[in-house]
Amino acid sequence: MKELIPVSAFSIAPAVLILAFIVDLAIGDPRWLPHPVRLMGGAITQVEAFLRKIFKTPKEEKVAGVFLVMIIVGLAFSSILFLIQVIQTFVSGIIIFLSSALIVLLTSSTIAIRELINSGRQVIDAIEMGNLEMARAKLSMIVGRDTHHLSENEIFKATIETLSENLSDGIVAPLFYLVIGGLPFAIAYKAINTLDSMVGYKNERYLYFGWASARLDDFVNYIPARITGLLIIISFLVVFRSFHIAQQSFRIMLRDGGNHPSPNSGIPEAAMAGGLGVRLGGPATYGGILFKKPYIGEARHQNYCAASKVAISIVWHSSVFAVIISSIALYIFYY
Repeated sequence: MKELIPVSAFSIAPAVLILAFIVDLAIGDPRWLPHPVRLMGGAITQVEAFLRKIFKTPKEEKVAGVFLVMIIVGLAFSSILFLIQVIQTFVSGIIIFLSSALIVLLTSSTIAIRELINSGRQVIDAIEMGNLEMARAKLSMIVGRDTHHLSENEIFKATIETLSENLSDGIVAPLFYLVIGGLPFAIAYKAINTLDSMVGYKNERYLYFGWASARLDDFVNYIPARITGLLIIISFLVVFRSFHIAQQSFRIMLRDGGNHPSPNSGIPEAAMAGGLGVRLGGPATYGGILFKKPYIGEARHQNYCAASKVAISIVWHSSVFAVIISSIALYIFYY
């Protein structure tokens, strides 16, 4: 078990990643188990409330947002770094087993393959059962847009979009940072991503306060989003054994990858839309406000239910490829 303990605070053994992948598939994110993201969410809420008592004007709110990022990301990074250093110092006997298990669990907490796929399946299953209200409710738990008025096809479209985007944010990006900087980098990434999901909105409350979180999230996701697009293209090639479909995925990614308010989310969404032959994006309401987003992709057919199921398969294959590639990279760097 000792070989699972990192030789450096900024690296992990390939075996740890493989075990973490298995743990994620087996148990996902059970509510009974403390999860770093939930702890981060609570800390963000507390720090935000404290900072808002001090910083009032829009300019001050921007400064407060920078402080929020520094505090939350700094705490996440330093706490994991300290924990690993303690483990490296005091490993012996049964502590080795417990420490190794903790490292695997923490690594597993940075990826969310099971949760992402299950959330998509639940939306699709609800529609196939004829329960549109349940589908809207399930979808509202994984997207930021208003869902109460969406039609079946609009629900399927939103599901495909969130599957594509979260493939990058929830799987590929954490693996990328695990490879280049071990658990401290991966947990710091999760802190940035959690900050963006909680305060990175362009609304009246967070336009200034969440500016730093949103911009930092754009920066750290730039490379992972493009890796995700390539993984999606490869997955289409493997799943359909068709260079034509993979070529369509690549063509739409290049053409429409910038048709999104985010500089990153459009890349995997466009790659997915191109391979599936569907059109994503377009107008959507957030908090009752209509946003006229550009369209992504071409509607070569209208069977969005079947496309959603294929999207889940593509997410699964892309995730497996990402884990394999990351494990190989870790093996090269680690040994």
